[in-house]
Amino acid sequence: VEQDRDLFSPKPYWKEFRFDLTQVPAGEAVTAAEFRIYKSRGVPRHANSSLHVSIYEVAAQHSNRESDLFLLDDLRAGTEGWLVFDVTAASNHWSVDQKYNLGLRLYVETDDGHSVDPGSAGLLGRRGPRSKQPFMVTFFRASPSPSRVTRAAKPPRRRQPKKSNDLPHPNKLPGIFDDVHATDRRQVCRRHELYVSFQDLGWLDWVIAPQGYSAYYCEGECAFPLDSCMNATNHAILQSLVHLMKPEAVPKACCAPTKLSATSVLYYDSNNNVILKKHRNMVVKSCGCH
Repeated sequence: VEQDRDLFSPKPYWKEFRFDLTQVPAGEAVTAAEFRIYKSRGVPRHANSSLHVSIYEVAAQHSNRESDLFLLDDLRAGTEGWLVFDVTAASNHWSVDQKYNLGLRLYVETDDGHSVDPGSAGLLGRRGPRSKQPFMVTFFRASPSPSRVTRAAKPPRRRQPKKSNDLPHPNKLPGIFDDVHATDRRQVCRRHELYVSFQDLGWLDWVIAPQGYSAYYCEGECAFPLDSCMNATNHAILQSLVHLMKPEAVPKACCAPTKLSATSVLYYDSNNNVILKKHRNMVVKSCGCH
């Protein structure tokens, strides 16, 4: 929701914004929040001026006097582009109780302290193009995944042989497999380049950023013998051995991702809110035989 004190109202001029934060994930804490608004060139008398832009949290509203305001951030804005304000303190208040969410108020002043109408200064509101409308980005501390265990970082070291029931490397197996030749390295299971363009998918009407990303994919042979570079599981090793003896009954092991990482996407949700979310398992980091 956006509200203005226009040119026909008593000074100072301001622009007020309210954001719906009712969809905040339960049990997650706000770590940072930003308010972003686009500044165009504005009217000629302000086109080349250096202006001071301040953002306040509306702390309390009164019927007989001005609202109580709390300064969150301010900066100098001279050129065209996005202005980014730190509004973490306000977002923290609102996440505790939505009744505190009375919005943000923006003021613009010249170097000598004269109030400037934000629209005349070139600050775009909801009437601007969708790609340049103001929005708020909130970062949350995600709950740790139960399947992931945090371990202290250690310097890399070579894996030492261990006495256990692990399967021996297939290259070392004696007997009927001694004359089997390795698969051409150009065809072995490995990671390949794959760039996913959100424009090609027709998603840019709701995805803000990025325009696309490198997702990669896995492809290649998992033929015997499985080299150590193939990240083969014990099951894949056994399956490869059985395939050699009974190719009509058992297929080769499959080339698939062994490690995936997340990618952050900024997008509009169904309520036209701007959401920044980290999506897990979006990028292939390594491949192996399964």
